[in-house]
Amino acid sequence: MSNQNQNTRSTEALFEPYTIGNLTLSSRVVMAPMTRGFSPNGVPGPNVAAYYRQRAENGVGLIITEGTLIDHPAATDNPNIPNFHGEAALNGWAEVVRQVHEAGGKIIPQIWHIGMTRPVGAEPNPEALPIGPSGLDLEGNLVTKPMTIDEIKQVIQAYADAAANAKRIGFDGVEIHGAHGYLIDQFLWERTNQRTDEYGGDMLKRARFAIEVVKAVRQAVGPDFPVAIRLSQWKTTQYEAKLADTPEKLGQLLTALSDAGVDIFHCSTRRFWEPEFEGSELNFAGWAKKLTGKTVITVGSVGLDEVFTSLFTQGKGAGHKDIDELLNRLEKHEYDLVAVGRALLADPQWAAKVRDGRFDELEPFTPESLNTLV
Repeated sequence: MSNQNQNTRSTEALFEPYTIGNLTLSSRVVMAPMTRGFSPNGVPGPNVAAYYRQRAENGVGLIITEGTLIDHPAATDNPNIPNFHGEAALNGWAEVVRQVHEAGGKIIPQIWHIGMTRPVGAEPNPEALPIGPSGLDLEGNLVTKPMTIDEIKQVIQAYADAAANAKRIGFDGVEIHGAHGYLIDQFLWERTNQRTDEYGGDMLKRARFAIEVVKAVRQAVGPDFPVAIRLSQWKTTQYEAKLADTPEKLGQLLTALSDAGVDIFHCSTRRFWEPEFEGSELNFAGWAKKLTGKTVITVGSVGLDEVFTSLFTQGKGAGHKDIDELLNRLEKHEYDLVAVGRALLADPQWAAKVRDGRFDELEPFTPESLNTLV
């Protein structure tokens, strides 16, 4: 058998259909959410619709949009990040959905609030102060006052409203951004949540905000609309941070979120092949699957040229091990879906090329890939 045939066969696990409730995906490849900032005044235009459509046309089973902003004046620090509120932005997203569905794909928005990572005075609303559980930035510095209970309730409602809009305009589900040191994660993380009321304390108390967001989203969309949450141990500036340093603590958090209404755990790691805890080869997604039984998405450096394509150019070395690990773990049901970020950003046809064995045609990711929307 030729190498080409072996390679084509070896990636088959990535291109099997997968069903979550009423939603069936054509492949296990997920487009990871990646902030692009090509939506002037928060409104996604025809270029954004074309960008997502291209991935749907080329073998991606599920697209998760870049982070989109809930309706709160301090949700972002960049006026070119897309909103998920207001008629103009929602009409823009409705066109994205139409085009992705026309191309045979499925798509869910990621709804987002950046919390205390927003600098004081940032656009588009410089008068709005950043908000967070304790007014602390990721370094632990006091910047503003802690959120009041009323503010917490208003923001929870904004997440629910965004989810209801996602369903209304035809999306296939919704993802809550609870990772990377942004607002929900700031409640989850001990360093940024020093509250002494019902939203602070041990793991389950710090998780109360996230749990209430999930419950409100679930109530807004009903029982059959897929709800995902993206979680990470690491933060944008703190790669060694951990929400949970043992499987038991992680289980507390994930079980509570699962009970609140999460269908899909999107487990963000920097490198999918790294084990989450000592004494087990399971990665973060593998532990989420083991602890909850729910659908899980793994992510972390999948498909970057040195990790992925070296298997097909030299057949040995680290690249071989890494892609073999990805496929072996998928075949063993350690996780269900595989999110691809930068590789798909650089090459809209990445999934189709991998599916068809056209590895020599893959376009490698470079930093310049970020400068255009292709």
